[in-house]
Amino acid sequence: MDLKRRLFELIKERSLKVAPEPVFKLASGKLSRYYLDLKRVTLDPEGGFLVGNLMFELIKPFGVSAVGGLTLGADPIAYATALTSYQKGHPIKPFVVRKEPKDHGTGRLIEGNLEPGERVVVVEDVVTTASSALKAVRACRDQGLEVVAVCAVVDREEGGRENLKKEGLELYSLFKLSDFLTEGER
Repeated sequence: MDLKRRLFELIKERSLKVAPEPVFKLASGKLSRYYLDLKRVTLDPEGGFLVGNLMFELIKPFGVSAVGGLTLGADPIAYATALTSYQKGHPIKPFVVRKEPKDHGTGRLIEGNLEPGERVVVVEDVVTTASSALKAVRACRDQGLEVVAVCAVVDREEGGRENLKKEGLELYSLFKLSDFLTEGER
């Protein structure tokens, strides 16, 4: 089975919505004709399997010890990647970046078994402007982690790659939004 082709089909079937007018409000506040609800795939057993395997293969060459990002979009990707990495004999730990530090206990912003100096990859389901990814990158850097890349399932091709480059990071994605659109939808 071609895992990438199957993931493409699941995303197109379950996650992508296209409207004739910009009616979908994005996290950035911008209205768009396109909406990708990747949780409909990443929170599915088959989708999680596919994302975990494909993201592990994408991340493996970076030689990192951990993968994670801003909750909630990154969580199922980090968990699936970590599980796959363990099954393939190359364990990569998951971590979660909270939107706000805990207001009790240790007040942590990042959950996971991480130590300063570890090399990590920040993951995202969908990157538009990369604001969520950048929030996670800053939190990681503040904890002394070395962020080596940002990896996403889908790049919406709306400035995220360029915003990450300004921070010295490359964006790697399994797909681009344009991969899913027909000529008439663009």
